Parts: sequence; structure tokens; C-alpha cells
Amino acid sequence: MTPGTPPPWAGPALAELLDRVAVTRAEVGDRFPLYADPGTGHWVTTGRGAWTGGFWAGLLWLRSRHTGDPADRAAASACTARLAPWVAADTAARGLILWYGTALAGGDHGARELRTRAARAALDAFDGELGLVPWGSAFGGPRLLARVDGVPGMAGLLTTAGREGTEAAAAHLNRHLDLCGDGGDCDDDGGDGGRVFVPARAFGAARGWLACEDPPPGWSRGRAWLLLAVADALHRPGVALRTPPGRLARVARWLAAGPADLVPPADTARSDGPLDTSAAAVTAVALLKLARVPGPGAAAHAERAAAILERLTGEHLAGGRLLDGCYDAARGTAVRHELVWGDFFLAQGLAALTGLADVLEA
Repeated sequence: MTPGTPPPWAGPALAELLDRVAVTRAEVGDRFPLYADPGTGHWVTTGRGAWTGGFWAGLLWLRSRHTGDPADRAAASACTARLAPWVAADTAARGLILWYGTALAGGDHGARELRTRAARAALDAFDGELGLVPWGSAFGGPRLLARVDGVPGMAGLLTTAGREGTEAAAAHLNRHLDLCGDGGDCDDDGGDGGRVFVPARAFGAARGWLACEDPPPGWSRGRAWLLLAVADALHRPGVALRTPPGRLARVARWLAAGPADLVPPADTARSDGPLDTSAAAVTAVALLKLARVPGPGAAAHAERAAAILERLTGEHLAGGRLLDGCYDAARGTAVRHELVWGDFFLAQGLAALTGLADVLEA
């Protein structure tokens, strides 16, 4: 394969995925797909989209680009509009929902206006004393949480709000790195020196920030989410320059070094447990973004990203469905399923390899 030439498996796999989007759209109508049974392909859906609704909108925007069909564009635009209630929701998952749901929309006026309102709402939710946008109360449980899945998408969303938003985006990322693990003990080869990754911490006025038991330290998707957030920040100078020198590169090296598996277990402490192809797909996109950062590691990041995507398409893609995703290993929920965000990130990675979309767009 010559430089700039897509691998031969990428185009057909992307076409399979985006054909599946049309089938899913016919099944779910105005609802949002969440996860699908590995045997039947039937989707469990939500009415409002939960934290995954933006990925469904993102898949529809990718299909619109792929086909060029005005009907597909209209469907993507309508789906994005249905994300509007999340602007007022109390959650840092606005990054997942309203950045990924709008970033690939091109010149769509409604998506641009929605993103602007969401950015303002996220900025208003920034807690200056805690130094972050709290996870929030939208999904129940404690409100004052710092979770790694509250970081991806926030840099893109908050920087839409101008200088104040950029400052908040940098603070939000830095605070999560303080609390969830910044790889400060990693060596030059990327080893973690025994450092423990903490996907979530809860705040109490009397006790400060304490680690949560759930998700567990071995949650591979958590590491992938944080790697993605760091990769995004490295491409936003206003955010990167507001972090300590060298910190983002160090964290990226630490997170990219493990787990070693191309498709990791959902919980790396349970090697006999289910895999999580969605963690692999998120990691692949993060690595493609890191490969666009000048430096000696760029080529290795690109090669590993391509290897992950080839493994996913060759061994886990069936009829346009990325199987073997794990929604929640601890509760035994959808542990070998098609997950809407797994489909999205696989499609985004393949779209980058084939030239359908620039990986830095979303």
C-alpha cells in the first residue's frame, strides 16, 4: 500500500457499515439505537438518545456524505434537531452528545446553532471551584463526579464559546488528568510505573475527591475516552497551551501504550471476560488523531490505528454490524453486542482512511 492509498479492506467495510445505518434508521424511526442483539440485529432503543444519541446522528451524517442523497441529509439534520433537549440537561456528557452529533454536519444551520447553544450551556455549567464541568445529575446518582467519559467532545464543544470556553476546556481536561491519572510516573517507553488509572472520582465537601468503585480501574473504554480527549486537545492550540508543558504528550504516550491487545477486554483485570470492540474503535480514532501531531511517534500511531481497524473489520464486522462490544461488563448488560458508538468510531476511522471525512473534524 503506497502512502495516501486506502487499504483495500477499508472502503468495502465502510460501505457495509453505512448500509447498515439505513437498515437501522428504518427499524428505529424517530427513536435512538443503543445496542443490538448479536444474533438478530434487533436494536434496544431510547426515546431521547441517552449519552449515545450524538453517535447515531454522527453515523447519519457520515451516510449522507457517502451517498450524497438529500433524503439522507434530511434524516441526519432531523436526528440532530432531536438532540436539542440535551442542551439544558445537567451533564458533562454534552460533549459526547452535542459535539459528536453536530461536528460532521457541515453547513447545516440547525446543527451549527445547536452546537453554539450547547457550548454556552456547557460553559455556564463550569464549576470554578472544582475546576471542571461536573458529570451532573442527568443520569441519576451523585452529581459531583469527575468521569473520564465526561471529557471527550468537551474541547470541541467548549472552544465554540470563544476565549472563555477555551479556558474552561483546558481547565476541565487538566482537572480530569489530575483526578483520573496523568501518567506522571510513566517512563520514556510509555510504561506506567505501577500507576493506577481511576476512571471516576466523587467529590464531598468534607472528604474531597475519592475514587469510585464503578467503573473499575481496568475499564478499557475509559482509557480510550481519555486518550481521545487528549488527542483532541493536542489539535487545539488554545487548549494545549493552557496545559503544563509536555503533559499532554506524556499522557498520550502512557495511554497509547496499553492495553497491548488490538481489541482489549472490557475490563483489563478480567482477561477471561468479554472483549470491547468499541474501546478498540475509540482508540483507533484517537491514534489517527495523534498520528497527525508532528513527532517521532506519528508513524507508529498510524500503523497501530490501521492494525486495529483491520482487526475489527476482519474479525468482528458482520453485515455492517461491529459485534463484540461490551456495554457494561459488571452488570452483564449487552456484553457481546453491536453498540451504536462502536459503529460510529469504526465508521469514523474508516472514513478517515478512505478520505470520506477528515478525522480532525469530529
